[in-house]
Amino acid sequence: MKRSGFFLAAFALLLVTAFSAAASIADEHFSVKEYNEFHDVLHPLQHEALPNKDFTTIRARATELATRGEAIIKLGVPAGVKNTAEFEKELKNFTEAIAKFKSDAAKATDAKLEESYLAVHDTFEMLAHMLPRKSKAEG
Repeated sequence: MKRSGFFLAAFALLLVTAFSAAASIADEHFSVKEYNEFHDVLHPLQHEALPNKDFTTIRARATELATRGEAIIKLGVPAGVKNTAEFEKELKNFTEAIAKFKSDAAKATDAKLEESYLAVHDTFEMLAHMLPRKSKAEG
């Protein structure tokens, strides 16, 4: 009986360790710090607030999301991007989407806010897909 308790405890510890390692790996999806920081704010809005039509939360996090988006804009085209012209075009779309989102978060209807939030999300995804891949050494 003691032996099965030991194995159960060891298995539980192994699971906790595996989940912790997976969580820390998932914390950094992208090869560029500013994209990870933006995603840290975007992800819960996309997967929790938006599906629940929680526009109060989206408005409350709008300044933080916009500030992190502006850091991406300021960064410009990261090193290693293969198609800089396409990236610059999408970065311009992202810049416009961030500006509209900031304005809508302050004074627009929930429907307009949802529309501009989705534009921010979609243009971010386009940019993120064009980033260079993280090397295995980076994590």
